[in-house]
Amino acid sequence: MADPYKILGVAKSASDAEIKKAFRNLAKKHHPDTAKGDDAKKKFQEISGAYDILGDKEKRAKFDRGEIDESGNARGFDPRAHGGFQGGPFGGAGANAGAREFHFGFGGDEQAQGGFRAEDIFSELFGGARGRRAQPRRGESYEMSVTVSFEEAARGGTRRVVLPDGRDLDVRIPTGLKDGQQIRLKGQGGPGASGGPNGDILISVSVAPHPFFTREGDNLRLDLPVTLQEAVLGAKVPVPTLTGTVELTVPPNSNSGSTLRLKGKGIPGRGTTSGGEPAGDLYVKLVVTLPEKSDTDLKDFVARWTTKYDPRAKLH
Repeated sequence: MADPYKILGVAKSASDAEIKKAFRNLAKKHHPDTAKGDDAKKKFQEISGAYDILGDKEKRAKFDRGEIDESGNARGFDPRAHGGFQGGPFGGAGANAGAREFHFGFGGDEQAQGGFRAEDIFSELFGGARGRRAQPRRGESYEMSVTVSFEEAARGGTRRVVLPDGRDLDVRIPTGLKDGQQIRLKGQGGPGASGGPNGDILISVSVAPHPFFTREGDNLRLDLPVTLQEAVLGAKVPVPTLTGTVELTVPPNSNSGSTLRLKGKGIPGRGTTSGGEPAGDLYVKLVVTLPEKSDTDLKDFVARWTTKYDPRAKLH
């Protein structure tokens, strides 16, 4: 086996934390559950062997002093020539001690004496002990924000968005979407691991304000300026709606503040069956508005107009 420091890509002066981090990254990349092929398996075995030496303080110190080689064997000792560690050249109890010292096990006294604990890292990385197949893991879900126009939110539509991974996706804006609501794109998030499902994307939607409509549930409200003549004599006046301009009848003698209803001209209905939600209404408040610039004819008319009407009578 090659130099364990080179296999893990760390310097001889690396700290224990740096060695552990390097092993984690390489093990995750080359683990048989995530990388296929004989080359990946061989690479993974090399990584595990290197960490077996450098992840144990005592073994690392002996390797640095030249007492053991890259495989953890004593320098000059060939286990194949002596049937393994048992009955080696050290003889008697010394042989057993040597075997115990360089054992690659994962349980019992080796752990109690600070031996190799790579299985803890495998359990953390892959959801189980070394050798056990990783459990399916759901992919990461992403959150993002988007702003849509008032009309898009009310009537619905399609908006192209750029996802966190750089993909373009056409997102359906449902009819009647409210400010602050979320749209979930199921399965469009990060990829799952070991056969687990993909994550989702959660889009928080902000609705831009409209220049003259305000929303109350599924109803809309609009302040509609009318002239003094239209308010006194009555008239048919154009009114904007989400689906185009319609004509509204202003009754004669209408006061400023009078509210008229246009049925079904609010937020469009959702659903086509009997269980669907009906469209909202548009409530139009009349606002009697004088000309912004001085009107001589209006001044002359008002100067000649005499009336006993007291608009503040209710305040007395």
